[in-house]
Amino acid sequence: MHGLTRRGFLVMPALAAGKLRALIVDGENNHDWQTATAALREILEATGRFDVRVSTSGAPDWMPPFASADVVILNYNSGHLKTAKRWPLAVEESFLGYLATGGGVVIFHAANNAFVDWAEYNEIIGLGWRDPAFGPGLIVTKRGNVKTIPPPDGPKPGHGPRHDFTVTTMQNGHPLTKGMPRQWTQRAEQLTHGQHGPAQKLTIISYAWSKDSLRNEPMEWTRKWGKGRVYTTMFGHTWKGEDNPNLRTPGFRATFARGAEWAATGKVTLPPPSAG
Repeated sequence: MHGLTRRGFLVMPALAAGKLRALIVDGENNHDWQTATAALREILEATGRFDVRVSTSGAPDWMPPFASADVVILNYNSGHLKTAKRWPLAVEESFLGYLATGGGVVIFHAANNAFVDWAEYNEIIGLGWRDPAFGPGLIVTKRGNVKTIPPPDGPKPGHGPRHDFTVTTMQNGHPLTKGMPRQWTQRAEQLTHGQHGPAQKLTIISYAWSKDSLRNEPMEWTRKWGKGRVYTTMFGHTWKGEDNPNLRTPGFRATFARGAEWAATGKVTLPPPSAG
């Protein structure tokens, strides 16, 4: 059993000693969210650090059990346009209350496309699939400094085809960067560029050179929101009918699990990747 359902509410069971409760929220996405959820669950459970449950949208009285989770992973994207649907108001308020009072949130890949007209969500993600006029963007200079690109400058959001590329870890003392290799290779990934948003209070964790934007684009970042912690990863393009080796690379598996642990606890005990 993966939790009990009572009138659409997922009840998270008693937790084994030492494990963190992770809740994956999914149900809609322009990517293959079913495959992604299965992969994310496997990554987290393989560490032995997490007990993972899933809450899938759809039921009229759907309400994810945010309050009983140590970390919530959003694998949800209803679209990047203003016409895209929002969560029910009660779900949005529950989510914001959870994060404001100390919860942990992971924004997985296209989850930063969602809810363009939800002001608090834009603050939480920091950077999203937004037009240049929406807000500033961030890049990393050749010297490793974070530079703000004011609106409406910078490219529109996008990405090229899958390819292997080098990821560079920032040297900023953040718990997520400690112990990580200076550089590692992400396999068969579509490197997202041109993300815009409020771009405030963000700590860049890693970046990669985009052959499309000709800039160093942020790949992972964190921020605090209220008393809570938010980790965003741009890795994880997952398409139906395709193999997704990007979900299996040691670097991605390590950074995702470590990001989830940091969001849950503010600390990182999980090891960096052993290779690749």
